[in-house]
Amino acid sequence: MTDGFPSLAADAERWIAELHDDVTAFFRRADGGGAFTEERWTRPSGGGGVTRVMHDGVTFEKVGVNRSAVAGELERGTGAPMGLSADLPAGTRFFATGVSVVAHPRSPMVPTVHLNVRYFEVMAADGTPTDAWFGGGTDLTPYYPFAEDAAHFHTELHRVCSAHHPEFYGTFKPWCDRYFVNSHRHGEARGVGGIFFDQLRPASAGGLTHRDLMAFADAVGRVLPAAYGTIIDRRRALPYGERERRFQLYRRGRYVEFNLLHDRGTLFGLKTGARVESVLMSLPPLACWDEAPALTPGSFEARLTEMLQPRDWLQNAEPAVNDVAMLATAR
Repeated sequence: MTDGFPSLAADAERWIAELHDDVTAFFRRADGGGAFTEERWTRPSGGGGVTRVMHDGVTFEKVGVNRSAVAGELERGTGAPMGLSADLPAGTRFFATGVSVVAHPRSPMVPTVHLNVRYFEVMAADGTPTDAWFGGGTDLTPYYPFAEDAAHFHTELHRVCSAHHPEFYGTFKPWCDRYFVNSHRHGEARGVGGIFFDQLRPASAGGLTHRDLMAFADAVGRVLPAAYGTIIDRRRALPYGERERRFQLYRRGRYVEFNLLHDRGTLFGLKTGARVESVLMSLPPLACWDEAPALTPGSFEARLTEMLQPRDWLQNAEPAVNDVAMLATAR
C-alpha cells in the first residue's frame, strides 16, 4: 500500500453507526422483553463511543452492543496488540472504529455468542493515510453439546464468506480455531469457533478493494439473525437444572480468562485509554472458578469437551442429540 490512498474514516464511522443500531434491534427482538440502557462516552485524547447493555432480560442475562470511533497519536508500544511495529515514526496517528457484541444467555441450553467488526487506519503526523485494514469475526461458545447448532452456525458463516471470496472461510475458520484458545489452560478452546480475521487489506485479499472489504465486514456484522437467531429459537424453551447451570458458570469463567489475558481488542482498549466499562462489557454477569468437574464418559460435560475440538463443521457434525434423553441423563 502506498502513501496517499483515500481515507475511509468518515464512511466507516457512518457504517458502524448503522450496524450498531441494526444489531441492537436484533437482540431486542430476540430477547423478547428486555431493554437496553445507553451511555455515550468520550475519550479525552480523541473520539468516543456508545455503550448499550441489556441486563436481566427474558432470554439473556446480559447483552452488550458497543460502538466506538477513536483517534489519536500512537504511543510507542501501544500498537503491538494490533500487529503494528514498535518503531513507528514519531507523531504516527490512528483512527479506529468498530462494533463489538457479546450476548450471555440465561439458559445454558443457549450458547454465548461474540461478534465484532472494525476498521483501523494509520496516518503520518501530517494526517496522510499510510495504512488501513479491516478485522473482526464471530464465534460461538456452547455450554451444552448440540452439535447441530455448531454446524448451523458454521454453515451460515461459510455462506457469507463465499459470497465475497472463495477462500475466506477456509482461511478465517482455522484462524478462529487458533485464536480463541486459553493457552495457559493447555490450549483449551473457548468454544466451537467461527471465523476470525485481522489486518485484512486488498493486498492480502485477492485484489478486493477497501470498499469490497467493507462490504464483507458489513455482511459478517449482519450474520447473527441467520446464524444465531435460529439457535435461540431452538433452545430457549428447553428445561435445565442446577447441574447445567453450574457447568455454564464454570465455562463462563474460562471465557473471562480469555478476554482478560489474551484478547487483542481488550488489551488495545485498556492501553489506549478507552472507557474501561465499555472495554469490559464482554464479561458475563456471573461466573465461577470451581475445580474442573470430573468428566464421566457419556455425560453432557464430556460430550461438550469433545465437541470443542476443532473440526470441519461443514462435513463433520455429530448426529443430532436426543434432547429429552440427554436432559434426563443429566438429572
